[in-house]
Amino acid sequence: MKTNRLSDTLAQALNDQMTKEAHASQIYLSYAAWADGEGFGGIANFLFRHAGEERNHMMKILEYILKRGAKVKVVAIPAPPSNPTSVNNCFEKVFEHEVDNTKAVYKIVKMSFNEEDWITWNFMQWFVKEQDEEETLALELLDKIKICGGEKATHQALYELDKDLEKTPDDATLARDVTTEEP
Repeated sequence: MKTNRLSDTLAQALNDQMTKEAHASQIYLSYAAWADGEGFGGIANFLFRHAGEERNHMMKILEYILKRGAKVKVVAIPAPPSNPTSVNNCFEKVFEHEVDNTKAVYKIVKMSFNEEDWITWNFMQWFVKEQDEEETLALELLDKIKICGGEKATHQALYELDKDLEKTPDDATLARDVTTEEP
């Protein structure tokens, strides 16, 4: 009896996204290690937490593939890109990576819509919202760095940013979630 309820194309796309999430975890891990080596313990802590979050995304997809009866394909992930050259560059790279990941999520959403796989389409809505949150958070951090002076940020400004990120929550308030009661 056939128990797989994913098309071959959707199963492959989800496996590819699972690998992409594992790669994202490695990127955050690499950038966190870089930040720690540069003396930015708060920034490193923030990035280490995000490495774990990306791994959780990978596991969420892996479990979904299994629950739908398809095969999980664990493959090697690429090495992370080169280390950032500055705190500003680090968060520019983070933002660019998140935008790229959003495009990959949208591809699966569109594919599941076109195939009328409403269960997968619904499953992927969590990732759509998550990517909105990730991009918003990265942009908020880039705004803070811009206020600090961007590439020309002073040591004092970067110290304050580092201390701020040590306590910064891992999520962002999205415009669609704001109400008059909770602005």
